[in-house]
Order: sequence, then C-alpha cells, then structure tokens
Amino acid sequence: MASRQIEPYPFKFDTEELINSEPHPERSTEVTINLRNVRGRIPSFQAARLRSLWLEGYKNPEKILAFPCSYDGLSSRLVEEAGFPIVFMSGFNIASSFGLPDTGYVAMQEMCEKLQEVVRQVNIPVMADGDTGYGSPMNVRRTVESFAKAGAAGVMIEDQTWPKRCGHTKGKSVVSREEAYARIQAACDARNEGQDIFVLARTDALIISGEEAMTRVAEFKRIGVDAIFVEALPDRAAMQRCVNEVDMPMLANIIEGGKTENLSAKELAELGFAAVAYPWTLVAAKLKSIRDTLESLKRSMTVGAPDMILSYDEVVEGVGFKKYWELEERYKYKE
Repeated sequence: MASRQIEPYPFKFDTEELINSEPHPERSTEVTINLRNVRGRIPSFQAARLRSLWLEGYKNPEKILAFPCSYDGLSSRLVEEAGFPIVFMSGFNIASSFGLPDTGYVAMQEMCEKLQEVVRQVNIPVMADGDTGYGSPMNVRRTVESFAKAGAAGVMIEDQTWPKRCGHTKGKSVVSREEAYARIQAACDARNEGQDIFVLARTDALIISGEEAMTRVAEFKRIGVDAIFVEALPDRAAMQRCVNEVDMPMLANIIEGGKTENLSAKELAELGFAAVAYPWTLVAAKLKSIRDTLESLKRSMTVGAPDMILSYDEVVEGVGFKKYWELEERYKYKE
C-alpha cells in the first residue's frame, strides 16, 4: 500500500492521564487514576480530559484546540487518525449524513445513536451538539444525561427557537432570556448531579444585539458552564471584544464563506480563543469529492475503465478490514 503523508497536528497539548500501574491481563488489580478538572457527581475520564484540553488552550496564544466536525463513525475515525485531539459531532454535519439541512430534523435519539456509533470508533474525547435540547428545560436535562450515558465527553446547548437553524443561514431566532437561562441551568444541573460532561453554552443573540448576547453570556457564565460560544461574530475586532469581555474559555466557529471572518487557527489563538471548530469543511469535501467522482465515472463509461481513486489495499484498510482480519485470526478455532 502506498504510504500517506500525514501532516503533524500544529499545536502541542500536554494534557495526559496518570495511571499508577498497568492492569494485569489475567487477573484484577488496583489502579489509581488521577483526573484533573473533574466536575459532576460521577467523574468521567473523557470529560476531564476534554476540559483539560480546553483549559490548556485558554489564554495561551501559542495553542488552540482546533478541530473539524465529523458526521459518522468513519469520518470520526479519520479525524483521530489525522492527529486531531477531539471529535465534534455538529448538528449541521449529522443532518448532512441523513441528506438533510440543519433545520431541526434530527431528533435526540438519532443523535444518541450516532454518538454511540462514533464513540465505538475513536479513543479521543467526543463532543456532541445538543441543539436546543429538543424541548423544555426538562428535555434539555434528559438530553445532557443521555449524551453522557451514550459516551459524550461534552455537549453544546443553544438558545435558538425550534426548529433551530445553522447559525450562518437565514431564518433563525432566539428564545427569551429566561428560557435560555433555564436551559443552561438544566444542562449544568445534569452535569453537577450526574455523570460529568463538559457543557458548552451557545448563544445566537447577536441577531438582536451585541449587548443582548453579552447579557446572556454573563448569566451562562454565572450558572457554571465550562465554555462559551457566541455564534456569527463578524470580524476580528468583534471577536477580540467578545473574548476580552467574556473572560473564560471560548469557541470560535469558522465556516468558509460564512458570516465570520475566516482567520487562521493561529490568529484565533492569539485573539484568546481556547478552541475553534470547522463544521463546514468535511461536508464540503464530501459533496465535492462525491460529485466529482460521479462525473468522472460517467465520463469513463464509454472510453475505458474508471479512474483508480485509491488502491484496493487503501480502501480495504481504510474501512477497517485489516483490523477485522487480525482479530478474526486471533479468535480462530477448530470445530
């Protein structure tokens, strides 16, 4: 199989878990795990790891937790293989995997099923988009609890009305301050009283005003979220003002061609963002590559064999046959 050039991940994170002994393969043993940055009644290894990564990127101009958003088990595994430290399942990406726009079509149970699919494929922390929480604050609480049980290390909850919209498209609106606060309180309560999970609070209230967005953010911060996301900040100056005022870990959201100025991850780190998501990138790549390949296939039909996109061995390994065959060999038995 031809060797692939893998670009190294550009930011170094020191976060690691400390285990005082190796588990014995044939008998039980006592192991002590030291987890930093734990919240919640029931600690979570991956939630603590995720929170530590965000905090390490916070106010450090030399690094930022930068990641594309994925949409299924294979894309998430490829994100991990490429060296990214976390996976983020955005609502936009997951909706695209159903052939749908990000307009509230995907329900909580479908997200939980996708989440379990992704968690089975990767070893890095997985964040999942909880949208509006799919109903009342009680639904928000159930969503956060369900995501944690399904294996999510983090969850994002927002203040849009339902059906929610991709934050860079038309037609979105937000609920009242009071409802937004109740949602975030329910999310934090689910974390504090149950299994630990990183809570990212999102507001789309810039559609009203910057002052409204900052008022909501201040209350989200007081309630006890782990990080803040103000959607659709237009330019560098607005981003800098927001980071300075919020003064806690913040997410930047870069959609190529969207409402936010397209800055590099390095520039966003220098502005003070702890993390940056790229939800558009893999969906755009999927659309382009499949469309281009279909056209190429049609052109080849009357002139010769179709183009070789990847070698047979590369496809076989990429979808997991090699690992499966290794395990199959391990479990061989005679009748």
